[in-house]
Amino acid sequence: MTKKTIYLLLLVLSVNSLWAQTKTTVFRADDKNISYVGRIQKSEAGAVSFDWSGTYFTVKFTGSYCAIRVSDTRKNYFNVFIDDKLTGVVTTFGKDSLVVLAKGLKNTPHTLLLQKRSEGEQGKTTIHSFELSTKGNLLPANATKERHIEFIGNSITCGYGTEGLSKTEPFKAETENCNLAFSCIVSRYFDADYTLIAHSGRGAARNYGDTARVSKYSMKDLMMNTFDEFRDQKWNFSDYTPDVVVINLGSNDFSTKPHPLKDEFLKAYDQIIGQIRAKYGDIPVLCVAPPKGPAFEYIQSFCQAKGDKNLHFAAYLQGVYNNDSDQGSSGHPNYEGQKKIAMNLIPYISTITGWQLSGKIVK
Repeated sequence: MTKKTIYLLLLVLSVNSLWAQTKTTVFRADDKNISYVGRIQKSEAGAVSFDWSGTYFTVKFTGSYCAIRVSDTRKNYFNVFIDDKLTGVVTTFGKDSLVVLAKGLKNTPHTLLLQKRSEGEQGKTTIHSFELSTKGNLLPANATKERHIEFIGNSITCGYGTEGLSKTEPFKAETENCNLAFSCIVSRYFDADYTLIAHSGRGAARNYGDTARVSKYSMKDLMMNTFDEFRDQKWNFSDYTPDVVVINLGSNDFSTKPHPLKDEFLKAYDQIIGQIRAKYGDIPVLCVAPPKGPAFEYIQSFCQAKGDKNLHFAAYLQGVYNNDSDQGSSGHPNYEGQKKIAMNLIPYISTITGWQLSGKIVK
């Protein structure tokens, strides 16, 4: 055997050894053992796509390593939880990227939860597959909780600027974290799954900054969609039925002029309620009015006049969080402010659902 042959043989063995160390076990993104919560779309190739803020999945696996093969139409941010502990934030962007979610773990069963913390306007995410250690395997996640809350709302609901350092700091996608919004805080308190149908700047009838009194496409329309930003696909509403729906709309309708007329606003709000009733039946609906503007009076009178025993009114009044240390980016409530909103709404949800209050800390 010549020296050249020996060198080539050693090179091949070296490459094979490296390949063996990095070889992974691949699973389709739509594997039955992976539990998704939120509005998703599955493809025939096994990929799973979504864009609504707060969409999350839970995977239970064996081995020391877990990664996803993923594409994104823009750039999104995700919270990574391993065995119920926040371990970091990852980003998704570009086509067919490999994003490592966990490595160097003990070779025992682990539970991983990945939560989309940025909203739909930041892009649509498509997970193509999961990659585990060579001998890693998926286990049944059994992650679905007994309770489910759907939130329909705006920037407050999806956590716009919750990690901003001051109210004068401009918005950045990386400081948006739905996990610190009242919606997720309330859901944690009641140990409930949640779906966030929320988009910053959207109103019931009119969106923030629109030059028309009634927007061509407001939350009354968006709430029917599989995706926030891709409007051609309607959600089938058969994947889940929430136990309660919480609506937090109205502040954007009257934030800038021209304001919608009372009849125009209430027509849109009534359409939202009608769509909930048509798709989910006679479940409790909590209509949360903003702390200022005409929407407070309009929504309150609407709920009283509707004659629907499962339609309820609530509000968080101005001053529930302060105008300084409780605010993050662009004057939106930060985590401290969001906790105070959550504390205000928890008793209402307890009353209309029958879910008992507990001694848990609101966090």
